[in-house]
Amino acid sequence: MMLPTSTYRLQFREGFTFDKAVAILPYLKALGISHVYASPIFSAAAGSTHGYDVTDHNEIDPAIGGREGFERLSAALKQHGFGLILDIVPNHMAASLDNPWWRSVIELGQDSPYARHFDIDWRERLTLPTLGKPFDEAAADGEITLKIDSGKPVLAYFDNLFPLHPDTVDGITEETVDKLSGDRAFLEALHARQPYQLTFWKTARKHLSYRRFFEVTGLVGVRVEDPAIFDDVHRLILELVRSGKVDGLRVDHVDGLADPKAYLDQLRAAIGPDTYLVVEKILNGEEVLAQDWPIEGTTGYEFTAAIADLLSDGSKTAELDKAYADLLGTPVDLEAERRRAKQVMVTENFETELKGLTRLAKASIGNDLSQDAIRDAIAAIVVAFPVYRTYINNEGVRDEDRKLLGQVAANAKASDHIAGSAIDVVMDCLFGAAISSNGAAEITTRFQQLTGPVTAKSVEDTLFYRFNKLIALNEVGCDPAEPVGSVERFHDKMKARVSEQPHGLLGTSTHDTKRGEDARARLYAISEAPKVWAQAVARWRTMHAVAVKQLDDGPAPEPDTEWLLYQALAGIWTGESDPETLTSLKERFLPYVEKALREGKRRTDWSDNNEAYEAAVKAYAERLFAPDNRAFQDDFDAVLKPFTAAGRINALSQTLIKLTAPGIPDIYQGAEGEDLSLVDPDNRRSVNFDELSETLASDNRTSWQEAIASGTAKQRLIATGLALRNAQPDLFASGDYRPLEITGEKRDHAVAYLRSKGDDAVLVVVPRLPLALNGEGAADWGDTAVVLPTAFTNRNLTNRLTSAETNIGETLRLADVLGDCPVALLATA
Repeated sequence: MMLPTSTYRLQFREGFTFDKAVAILPYLKALGISHVYASPIFSAAAGSTHGYDVTDHNEIDPAIGGREGFERLSAALKQHGFGLILDIVPNHMAASLDNPWWRSVIELGQDSPYARHFDIDWRERLTLPTLGKPFDEAAADGEITLKIDSGKPVLAYFDNLFPLHPDTVDGITEETVDKLSGDRAFLEALHARQPYQLTFWKTARKHLSYRRFFEVTGLVGVRVEDPAIFDDVHRLILELVRSGKVDGLRVDHVDGLADPKAYLDQLRAAIGPDTYLVVEKILNGEEVLAQDWPIEGTTGYEFTAAIADLLSDGSKTAELDKAYADLLGTPVDLEAERRRAKQVMVTENFETELKGLTRLAKASIGNDLSQDAIRDAIAAIVVAFPVYRTYINNEGVRDEDRKLLGQVAANAKASDHIAGSAIDVVMDCLFGAAISSNGAAEITTRFQQLTGPVTAKSVEDTLFYRFNKLIALNEVGCDPAEPVGSVERFHDKMKARVSEQPHGLLGTSTHDTKRGEDARARLYAISEAPKVWAQAVARWRTMHAVAVKQLDDGPAPEPDTEWLLYQALAGIWTGESDPETLTSLKERFLPYVEKALREGKRRTDWSDNNEAYEAAVKAYAERLFAPDNRAFQDDFDAVLKPFTAAGRINALSQTLIKLTAPGIPDIYQGAEGEDLSLVDPDNRRSVNFDELSETLASDNRTSWQEAIASGTAKQRLIATGLALRNAQPDLFASGDYRPLEITGEKRDHAVAYLRSKGDDAVLVVVPRLPLALNGEGAADWGDTAVVLPTAFTNRNLTNRLTSAETNIGETLRLADVLGDCPVALLATA
């Protein structure tokens, strides 16, 4: 296997094509990248901005260059010596008329050759939640008509043209279509004869006949657990791998598959042992990646969490808790909030899936429990899950899953209104057959496919917008309830990576992260000065008190939302307050505000917009950028300066660790510059590669302090670090990880470790909690020093960032290696 030494994520679509990717390859080569890591490239729904709504797995999207454009990119990659990793989406497709498989199912129902490709409950007609009102109302209002499309009659709803089953179109011709369109009884009877039923989109959460991806009705689950369907989905993917044009695959949302291990075993057998393979998988808490999966690792969300732990100040947690509680008027019980969010999600947003499980369980349990009791017990069990899912399959039950189920049962029984006996009966129904027979029953599979989406939507897309104490910790893969600030815990996680996934990706920004890596790095510094931050927020709230609108359901924005807005703005603030910059920031910020309010689901959400509330909060947010609000903007900028300076140091520490820790560094497009983005779609904006290329070519002429001030230091650090990785790939691919002790007065403000293999060694030293040091990184380290192992004393190492040579003794003074540059990368020749 040709292991990557680094990956560079490119987001195709939104104007970024294969030919534009070809044009930037010389820049990526100069940066030191070994593998391009591409977002999904297969045909997607018309206008797709991301490619995860695949419409044809076996066609490369013409919108980004098609097969010919891909071939040009492939040839250019080979010419420059790059590998290519593709992001693939096996678990869902677009439930769109653009999708020929789905269109066939709509037209022919169970007669379609693709009727079993999708996870559809064929006990009823296929539900299509596309209407803005119930069908009878839409028909009465004349919104549903008949038309002729490509010579065939179709049922039209505005621009949506639904095919009709061939057995139902007799008498519908170009001559009769207008007359029949006005016959409501005929339309209703015709609709009743179709394999599908058009339904009001708001009813999808209560009733849907197909499995969705998360709660997105526009994405339908695909049954790749069927070998024939696996072959249909992967035909082009496997062709590209076997031809040598693709060197690795990234599997999207592996937990959404019926049986992740069986799928990965089948995929590995198809692509062979030499294809790099990683999965998108969130590891919660102490969860460990399954070691029998035939993969190199995950895409790195757990690494993001480890960095957040390391760079946050745990010693000030109580102060921050108090400041947040004072703002709200009461302390937050985060676990209770988590349970409430999951309860609402499983019983309301995923009501259709809960009903399906309840039906299956009722058929098995019989009259021992009422339907309501079964439903409540299943919901309590889902709520009690601390991780995304279990992995019970036909190979049996893993020991860790047995232990987890015991924990879940105990937690579910703690629910106030659920009888313990009901939990026991339902747990046995869900998992008993699988445990006793070593074969996962349908209900077990269905349940395992539900807990992940409920967790993702209730935590990442609900709780993370409700609990705003320190939003840098509200990140995919993180848990704001977990303690932070432990150097020892960070080292333990990195040591574990050596054995668990030494070749997994190390991610700090992705297309799914809630904010850019440099925005988080800046916001970590708030944990060092919670009183300063709280006092500033109180002052800014006073400045804008007149902008708070009193609505019937409370103030808009409420204090917690104000706290969120100021933190979010702090993450993207550039320090420039000219009208053009403020307008640009505002145009990015207001869509974020809308998304945050709707994801939080407190007073508004995506399906039931509270327009008055949203308008009031947006008006408040817009006021922050007003030209006549300079008093606030100047004060905000003055408060933020030390946090911004500390954030740049945190960003360098974060980056150097990513470049040298066990694993493979993944650079998200443009994040080698200063990544102050907000959640998608803001983090998918186009990248100015010409500017990045020019900066890389010229930046070495400036000092590190000048590069830090200009925001170009991270790019230089990446280029230097990747050059070392490319020169010593074996050291980073299979070398040891050894934590090093730090002594002296500022020992809590630094972390150090050794990577070594044979005679080759790399010593990494980075600062942490820089707000208490000098904001620009030129700290007075005093007697602070790294203690070196005996085997590494009396060796000459070169700091690759400053070219300074150092003879290593028993200790290494930080003042000697962190003077010219705030981080150190020392390596043997």
